[in-house]
Amino acid sequence: MKTILYIIQKEFKQIFRNKGMLPIIFILPLLQLVILSNAATFEVKNIKFGYIDKDHSPSSRALIEKFNASTYFNVLADYQSETVASSAMLNGEVNVILEIPTHFERDLQKEKSNHLGILINAIDGAAAGVQKVYALQIIQRFNQDVKMKLMQPADLQNQPASIKSIPLFWYNQTLNYKTYMVPGILVLLVTMITLFLSGMNIVREKEIGTLEQINVTPIKKSQFIIGKLFPFWVIGLGLLTVGLIIAKLIFNVPMVGSLLLMYLYTSIYILVILGIGLFISNYTETQQQAMFISWFFTVIFILMSGLFTPIESMPKWAQFMTEFNPIKYFVEVMRMVMLKGSGFMDIVPQLSKTLLYALVMNGLAVWSYKKTN
Repeated sequence: MKTILYIIQKEFKQIFRNKGMLPIIFILPLLQLVILSNAATFEVKNIKFGYIDKDHSPSSRALIEKFNASTYFNVLADYQSETVASSAMLNGEVNVILEIPTHFERDLQKEKSNHLGILINAIDGAAAGVQKVYALQIIQRFNQDVKMKLMQPADLQNQPASIKSIPLFWYNQTLNYKTYMVPGILVLLVTMITLFLSGMNIVREKEIGTLEQINVTPIKKSQFIIGKLFPFWVIGLGLLTVGLIIAKLIFNVPMVGSLLLMYLYTSIYILVILGIGLFISNYTETQQQAMFISWFFTVIFILMSGLFTPIESMPKWAQFMTEFNPIKYFVEVMRMVMLKGSGFMDIVPQLSKTLLYALVMNGLAVWSYKKTN
């Protein structure tokens, strides 16, 4: 036990002596959490909007005014023809173009119906889908207003009863995207920092030649690995603590569930990441190699974790692959505990899989580490 404590003491001293590593551990994660939580948004605002008004009637102007009053659309220009409007969209000057046909108001009054054209820049498919929903909602509200104006007094008396739905939003009543994103980004930071640092740590010993000196000492392989990885386990829990404080103070993210449960799961999850980092370091010779391989797997894990895109929307083969993604389980647990107040029994499936993952990865890491006596 004394041997392990000496190795841990030596590792902490080595970490704090490395001036290049300190900003990575203590400054960059905090900046990333604050910046990414504000930048990673699903909301689409300031949509560049243009229109082609061929009718120039009070009804067409009323419709345009609906878009102008919206907080999502920024009405920029009135185009005289489809050619000019298409050229503007090609140059990136506008994202949505509304085409109001000739005799728009007259047809509404006589035929009680009409058609509108909406052109949407769909290079970004997700944003285009949101823009379409926003535009259709405004047109639907305008349509309801027009119906009320065109109704005769007899129609108003015989108007059928309407059904109104009142939605209730559980776990995120204000639909604040930060409430959804901050727990996931916190998972991302804990993962990246612990993986990169643990992956580069032993490789650094190889580069400076101290690993060979340690290998010929009586220190056992298990003692060396525990002493090497324990400081980064502590750092990972420290990052979680600071991240939770920022999430509460800056973003006011609700923490309904048990903090102890979050720390319990995180302590096991970090073992998974440390095992992966040690496994990578056993097969690399330079810190650049370790960094590149760690980043390669991290990107795959992040994109397939459900952090930015729903897993249910992925192809079946991708959904199957996510079962082997530890970040997926961490994201699920953090959101379940923080936002829904889930208890221990609720996270048992994720916890058991993560524990199995930790045993497998650390077993492979210890097995692949070669110590010569």
